[in-house]
Amino acid sequence: MAVKERETLRAMLAERAAAAAPGGLAEQRAGIDGLSAVFPVPSDVTVEAASLGGVKGEWVRAPGARKDAGLLYLHGGGYVIGSPTSHRHLVALISRESGLPVFSADYRLAPEHPFPAAVDDAVAAYDGMIKIGIAPANIAIAGDSAGGGLTAAALVAIRDRKLPRPGAGVMISPWSDLSLSGASHKTRKDRDPMVGGEGLSGMLTAYAGTADVKHPLISPAFADLKGLPPLLIQVGSEEVLHDDAVMLRDRAEADGVDVSFESWGGMVHVWPLFHPILGEGRDAVARIGSFLRNHIS
Repeated sequence: MAVKERETLRAMLAERAAAAAPGGLAEQRAGIDGLSAVFPVPSDVTVEAASLGGVKGEWVRAPGARKDAGLLYLHGGGYVIGSPTSHRHLVALISRESGLPVFSADYRLAPEHPFPAAVDDAVAAYDGMIKIGIAPANIAIAGDSAGGGLTAAALVAIRDRKLPRPGAGVMISPWSDLSLSGASHKTRKDRDPMVGGEGLSGMLTAYAGTADVKHPLISPAFADLKGLPPLLIQVGSEEVLHDDAVMLRDRAEADGVDVSFESWGGMVHVWPLFHPILGEGRDAVARIGSFLRNHIS
């Protein structure tokens, strides 16, 4: 990360943290959705409200996006905030780099809709994509942070519910262990301005409720991952969730899954979200695009 870009990003994160409402969930949701004003979508990208399998969302298409394939995107936000609006600029670049139209799912959030609502919605949207005529091998699923963990959980649920296997999965900074057992939760707590332990504790309680936080569809780092499609896992070296990504990689490799793993030096949580001001963010999305082009037939 160039020094100027690093300073710009950290200043922006500090400003947003200072402006964040201390406790109001509605205000927090509005705050992250405000990224759409900070990072508008390029004018040549189309955004169309839609639903798949009864799940609301939006199709985001860069010029030249394929008509016979698709990417299901699951946004981050700790299962309690975030939306297609907050991640629209990231999804737009992924569409451009991959050549795929992207359905960004507005899956149900906690605490109004705790586990397993998000998993059920992800699977329903995937099944809906198949039902509109896209071959499973031409579908990928991707997500960041909680959406990255949800991507892994959805892939496990798709397999267990005996739906056809998609072509690939991508996880950016995945939150895959809601038991918070990774050492990086302590060793990197002062290095990642994006994620804090207290915030994660509140989010996991809202999402998991009384369920076991090591349930394989809540914490896919503990799941049986056999039979999953090729995966790309990206994580920043400074992340509190760094070990979540490592645990997920190790479990996938032990279960015989084809895994590409990238640890990006100096990067914080979900750094591709800041690609308009961060070269490494653009580079990471380019890597995602290349991976998807290579694995979606």
